[in-house]
Amino acid sequence: GSSEAKAPTALERVQKEGVLRVITRNSPATYFQDRNGETGFEYELAKRFAERLGVELKIETADNLDDLYAQLSREGGPALAAAGLTPGREDDASVRYSHTYLDVTPQIIYRNGQQRPTRPEDLVGKRIMVLKGSSHAEQLAELKKQYPELKYEESDAVEVVDLLRMVDVGDIDLTLVDSNELAMNQVYFPNVRVAFDFGEARGLAWALPGGDDDSLMNEVNAFLDQAKKEGLLQRLKDRYYGHVDVLGYVGAYTFAQHLQQRLPRYESHFKQSGKQLDTDWRLLAAIGYQESLWQPGATSKTGVRGLMMLTNRTAQAMGVSNRLDPKQSIQGGSKYFVQIRSELPESIKEPDRSWFALAAYNIGGAHLEDARKMAEKEGLNPNKWLDVKKMLPRLAQKQWYAKTRYGYARGGETVHFVQNVRRYYDILTWVTQPQ
Repeated sequence: GSSEAKAPTALERVQKEGVLRVITRNSPATYFQDRNGETGFEYELAKRFAERLGVELKIETADNLDDLYAQLSREGGPALAAAGLTPGREDDASVRYSHTYLDVTPQIIYRNGQQRPTRPEDLVGKRIMVLKGSSHAEQLAELKKQYPELKYEESDAVEVVDLLRMVDVGDIDLTLVDSNELAMNQVYFPNVRVAFDFGEARGLAWALPGGDDDSLMNEVNAFLDQAKKEGLLQRLKDRYYGHVDVLGYVGAYTFAQHLQQRLPRYESHFKQSGKQLDTDWRLLAAIGYQESLWQPGATSKTGVRGLMMLTNRTAQAMGVSNRLDPKQSIQGGSKYFVQIRSELPESIKEPDRSWFALAAYNIGGAHLEDARKMAEKEGLNPNKWLDVKKMLPRLAQKQWYAKTRYGYARGGETVHFVQNVRRYYDILTWVTQPQ
């Protein structure tokens, strides 16, 4: 007799294709590209899950949350959504949620200097914006039943970073975001404060299509439970949502001290690299100071280390076998910087060329190219640092980065990086000799 072929389970489909398709949001909390490639909390977690299944990870990004859920429920759509989601949408049969993997607290955010709201009724009469289709929008809809005069706007044209920026500059009065997203962005928005926790802590979960059998869901849950037990989630949380300390400009006094106490130990290495690479050693030293304050043992949560703060990948490419050896680090980092500079379009001339190279060193050439294209569209000069510098902060704003090829990037941070290095370089040129 003929045996009927059984339709493959959700898990078998993934294994057969050899690809785990994951849909997410392009945002600093979930998935974005930095100078070393793809990164982000949800990206790392999904990558580990794909490895567990022995398949490739393929990331797809949604335009907004409604789009994300629509894609997920499409026939032949992605296998799962990993996007900092809070289980909600109870009446929606097209989606199911995994075990939770990270506890977050929804928080009402206001601007320092304004009167601080302390309870839900204080939200009435304020300009409030949240992400459309989010659990936060659901929370406000619930509150509106109690306080019908409550007004708020739901937008699908923004990301959480935009909401925080809008509160920071006073474009809106309040927003509602999860504690993890605030923690990682707080340092970029000095005026932003927590007014109060809005509701209980809740867990983030992955979303799977509601029509699927349990095969993939069981694997997801086993993986997430194990990631919790083994400390993987805690490590990712520390790395991505821990207090981010952007190296601010250190004062002239501190720099003067380090010039006397630290630089002499490494000066000869910088000079040697400068000579070999035909580059002003003081610019290389300024990069080293911005990266590590000339500390050969420096390490960061993101896995970069050493005096020039190299990634493992860059170190290998530059022939550095020990990133904590200051001489190797200086040679490797300097070589990397000069290589980036040499690969820039010929239309960019010095001194701008060096500033562009610093920007690419910090943010990656792809995002820099996005900013140059944007400058050109605005009728500015894509070969002038002063012009492109104005475009870089836009890469962190959804209205702009949604239109770029490489998406979200912390462009404002790159502007600071270049400014800081140039300041250190200026001081070094006043107090030292070129050779």
